[in-house]
Amino acid sequence: MSETALPTATPPRARAEIDLGAVRANVRALRAKAPGAAFMAVVKADGYGHGAAPCARAAVEAGATWIGAATPEEALALRADGGLPADVRIMCWLWTPGGPWRAAVEAGLDVSVSGLWALREAVEGARLAGRTARVQLKADTGLGRNGCQPADWPDLVAEALRAENEGLIRVTGLWSHFACADEPGHPSITAQLDSFRELVAYAETRGLRPEVRHIANSPATLTLPESHFDLVRPGIAMYGVSPGPEIGSSADLGLRPAMTLAATLALVKHVPGGHGVSYGHHYTTPGETTLGLVPLGYADGVPRHASGAGPVLIGGKWRTAAGRIAMDQFVVDLGGDEPGEGAEAVLFGPGDRGEPTAQDWAQAAGTIGYEIVTRIGARVPRVYVNEGPEDTGTRTKTGGSRAER
Repeated sequence: MSETALPTATPPRARAEIDLGAVRANVRALRAKAPGAAFMAVVKADGYGHGAAPCARAAVEAGATWIGAATPEEALALRADGGLPADVRIMCWLWTPGGPWRAAVEAGLDVSVSGLWALREAVEGARLAGRTARVQLKADTGLGRNGCQPADWPDLVAEALRAENEGLIRVTGLWSHFACADEPGHPSITAQLDSFRELVAYAETRGLRPEVRHIANSPATLTLPESHFDLVRPGIAMYGVSPGPEIGSSADLGLRPAMTLAATLALVKHVPGGHGVSYGHHYTTPGETTLGLVPLGYADGVPRHASGAGPVLIGGKWRTAAGRIAMDQFVVDLGGDEPGEGAEAVLFGPGDRGEPTAQDWAQAAGTIGYEIVTRIGARVPRVYVNEGPEDTGTRTKTGGSRAER
């Protein structure tokens, strides 16, 4: 996604403003929750929609020493063009057969393997590159997704030890991922921690000496100090979005949402009562009113499932998407107000100006905050503010109660 400067004269159709000062502040707050662990800033999926490279740099400025990406392509791009210091470690974990193992080894990435096929391809990549591969072994402790099953763990450990003894790989980490860390007290949390400890102990008794052992994602970093081990891997929390309502709101957790999504009203018009609005006429005006056209739609990542419910701040008041959210636009009933074309419509932001938050949109769409920010599309320019490391990312709050709703 492009790093775009705002035009000075003509307002853009829409923009996603990314507060890098907020990213840095969130990283510092999360590091304070796990002071004895190294910090991996997870920037997969283009930094959860915020921009991978700018957010990775901001995280490093705030003390992160590892960067996490899902795919090798993401990780290779960050190593080549991310502007990161050479000593920052970059890890990726979502591999398929025939992936760019040699390129990853040559770039000095830490690559994760979950089975023998992947370990063997990593070893072959090391042979071709003529250098030792940095490999992390991932265990499936109960998520049932990626990771090696406990029954297969001894074979993976044994083959990794053989490759390490031959100088082809260095096992730099042992790790896993939680299934329900965002549900405090869920019995799977303790079960996964017990399983992880057992699998780590097995590998270490056989001779592996990993640099880092890690399992803590955002909710675990915030609420499960016993899971911090040597490294924590916050993702969504780094961007100021709560991992889930059961954990608490962003404000409860001391986090500030970094993304503000806003658009410029494209049209304001008077319509009579009984006028149908958008596809299917799922909304008709209850009386004479004004309608505002917001030039954002599901092609930009605004969820269609929030039709009739998605909140927008216009003219200091909360409005609601009236009728269906279309591909490029949606309508709000302004109730007779006339803010005028060019007025700002704020879909979500930190909430301190009275605007909705990403969580408000998640509730309207029946989804999670992760999806709201991550799905904002490429045709919405990202505009970065507070880019300097000296910036805190905070702004003066407007005070008073939340805007009229």
